[in-house]
Amino acid sequence: MQKITPFLWFDDKAEEAVELYVSTFKNSKIESVSRNGGPTGPIMQVTFELEGQRFMALNGGPHFTFSPAISLFVSCETQAEVDELWNKLSVEGEPQECGWVRDKFGVSWQIIPTALGRLLGDPDPEKGKRVMQAMLSMTKLDIAGLERAHQGK
Repeated sequence: MQKITPFLWFDDKAEEAVELYVSTFKNSKIESVSRNGGPTGPIMQVTFELEGQRFMALNGGPHFTFSPAISLFVSCETQAEVDELWNKLSVEGEPQECGWVRDKFGVSWQIIPTALGRLLGDPDPEKGKRVMQAMLSMTKLDIAGLERAHQGK
């Protein structure tokens, strides 16, 4: 059993958000749904899994909103994966710099290629510095562009 589960507080769009997230990530599912007032009442809470990570979502009302102070970091192996996740999560959302995107529900995601860590961590500090500068100029991260910066092109 997972000891720590991220708990996401939505005004009244928990079901819609969870449906987007489960349809975006391949290894995902809705585990359970709790409703107010019986089986046909409005959804109160949803437990779901994304890529093996359990989450809970609540329709808790407008008392709290999301901020980028907490984000969901997604490691991507390929540019195709970066593009697919970015495109799905940015619909009606807000693309932000350096691989961040705020989805239409206000949740912040970091869609980050694993190559970024390798390129930034190069023992040659000049290469890492060029990669950092390239990343800072990007919205959706582009692996080929990061690699060109690493090579000094």
